Amino acid sequence: MTTNRTTLLTWLITGASSGIGRALAAAAAERGDRVVALARTLEPLRRLADEHDPHVLPLAVDVRRPEEVDAAVQRGLREFGRLDVVANNAGYGLFGAVEEASDEQARAVFDTNLFGALNVLRATLPVLRAQRSGHVLQGSSCYGQSAHPGVGLLAATKHALEGLSDALAEEVAPLGIRVTLVEPGLTATPFLSNLDVAEAIADYDPTVRHVQQEIGRLPASAFDSAEDVAAAVLEAVDADRPPRRLATGRAGASAMRAALTARLDELDAWAPVGEVVDAA
Repeated sequence: MTTNRTTLLTWLITGASSGIGRALAAAAAERGDRVVALARTLEPLRRLADEHDPHVLPLAVDVRRPEEVDAAVQRGLREFGRLDVVANNAGYGLFGAVEEASDEQARAVFDTNLFGALNVLRATLPVLRAQRSGHVLQGSSCYGQSAHPGVGLLAATKHALEGLSDALAEEVAPLGIRVTLVEPGLTATPFLSNLDVAEAIADYDPTVRHVQQEIGRLPASAFDSAEDVAAAVLEAVDADRPPRRLATGRAGASAMRAALTARLDELDAWAPVGEVVDAA
């Protein structure tokens, strides 16, 4: 985790109006970096920009709309001249059993969490490729490697983002571009309070609603601070060899470790059955 930070960076951060995105934008600006801060509405960004003028350029952008993302990237380049770090942080939450989620809700969570991130990549990668440098931060979560009742659709978007990012990392590495998946556990942000909730089916009360109640009973101490997550992300960005995955928070990391260990154990246990399909 050695660092060789000698120059100021220019960031583009989506979902910068609250939570981890805002904390990351503030932390970057406080150390002198320049930030193109994006959110769907401009008003929540104004205070951030006022506090860190002239380091923050606030822009109202819906990541689901490629033309708005493209325009924001070009505006940022005109303002700051280059782009070093792209933080795909915008997110949409949905809680409910897989069967309970409506088609509209399912498409909405994918439109922001996966296709929105893809829109940002399409707009920024040409810039990073031309520079032969840059760092892409993909906003995943512990649900990118694990899941439990009630988060099926949310986890599906994060699993998809992780698969996309593993391929992306190999594709852009020869071009001088790094990719890091940021995998926070429970964090004190407005995300949980802003979750869309699917219409309940009673048969899922013992699983989905039980999880919902358990989360609601968690003490404040169970949630990591967005500022601490941002600090960890800055350390990864500054590292000479940044990680492919950065898990923040012990609880989230433990959940991922348990899921991965169970997957490996089952892979090994069923290997004698699965391997019989190979030609002799």
